[in-house]
Amino acid sequence: MKALQKICLGISTISLLCLLAGVIMTAVVNIWQPAAVSLAVSFAIGIGAIPALKNYQYTAWIIVAVVAAMIYPHAFLKWGSVDLRNKWLILIIVQMVMFGMGIQMSIRDFSGLASTGKGVLIGLACHFSVMPLMGLLLTKIFHFEPEIAAGIILIGSCSSGLASNVMVYLARANLVLSVTVTAMATLVAPFLTPLLMRLLAGTLIEVKFVAMMMEIIKIVIVPIGAAFLHDYLKHASPKGKRNAYLITAACVIWLACQYLFLWDMMSAIMSPEAAQSLTVFNFLTGAFITGAVYHQLYTRYTKIDQYIPYLSMFGIVYFTTVTTAAGRDNLMHVGVLLFLASVIHNGAGYFFGYWLSRLFKLDKNSARTIAFEVGLQNGGMASGLAGTMGKLSTVGLAAAVFSPWMNISGSILANYWRKHPVKDEQAQ
Repeated sequence: MKALQKICLGISTISLLCLLAGVIMTAVVNIWQPAAVSLAVSFAIGIGAIPALKNYQYTAWIIVAVVAAMIYPHAFLKWGSVDLRNKWLILIIVQMVMFGMGIQMSIRDFSGLASTGKGVLIGLACHFSVMPLMGLLLTKIFHFEPEIAAGIILIGSCSSGLASNVMVYLARANLVLSVTVTAMATLVAPFLTPLLMRLLAGTLIEVKFVAMMMEIIKIVIVPIGAAFLHDYLKHASPKGKRNAYLITAACVIWLACQYLFLWDMMSAIMSPEAAQSLTVFNFLTGAFITGAVYHQLYTRYTKIDQYIPYLSMFGIVYFTTVTTAAGRDNLMHVGVLLFLASVIHNGAGYFFGYWLSRLFKLDKNSARTIAFEVGLQNGGMASGLAGTMGKLSTVGLAAAVFSPWMNISGSILANYWRKHPVKDEQAQ
């Protein structure tokens, strides 16, 4: 593997020279484009051979997605008859991302509430106030188009993601607090995210509170619920497992009846709101089946949990690629300003998360943890919501730009704090 990485570093050097030659020789337009993609791909592979940069390999692949989509946008919009922006495809992939996030969580994570209650409250309050309000302020300063502005407020209103836990772990801060805040933020997101969008972005795009809440349940709660069922079955008693599989069998029968005849009968007499609620319930039964089936796979292939996060990474790269390709024209006009907004937004999260925590008397390690929890948003959730709205090329742009920068800045800050541990307090 090391040999391949070193070879790719050599290829990236050649690609860089070709890119520079192509830029200088403007008459030869077909040189710089493939050279840029080749440079991005080869460097993303070869970066693993550089010890100081190997932690940024995932971020490098996100950069590959952006470069490829900006240069060859039409290649990432349709594959044959398959529309890569199809809302059902987006929904399935974002559920896959969230399932991967859920696999890294545990029901036991909520036990941290007993010892970190104050920190959790501070983290949730800061996350769901600083970031959406900062997003609103940035839309007023930069005067983005309404749907792009709504996307900035959307990513600020989403919960924190698994990236914050990784950064806290790298920084050797309070991991128990981080995991608990992430778990709680994920649970309250179905209510707080649409509420904040209704209050702050209601004049920019149409925000249907109940519809968005249902979408977040489908996008976030359903796949994480499936992962939690798998976690429960790992430690359940024989009776608990038997009951879980009986419920799973009932769910299979219920969905089969829905597919064969029951849905047509019920939809004819139900109101649209009732039909929407029934759809969400069907998704929840599907989550039960998914969790049980996945656990059966786990009992046969115990290492499968180690590979699921790679599916999540693929999903995020997918969103970044398709969103960038769909919104390429908009990015050509506002890309620089949107990147500047992402830097300010992210930096404000770190700053206010840390110093507000210190103001409320949290120790330094916990304050560092809250800085990551506030500054890092769940870009997959924002992309998924934008996709289900059918506005991936506008509302989804902020997530496509903000997510790579959050990974880069988070890694830099985590490594800095790792090298400067808190000496006057016990490390968590």
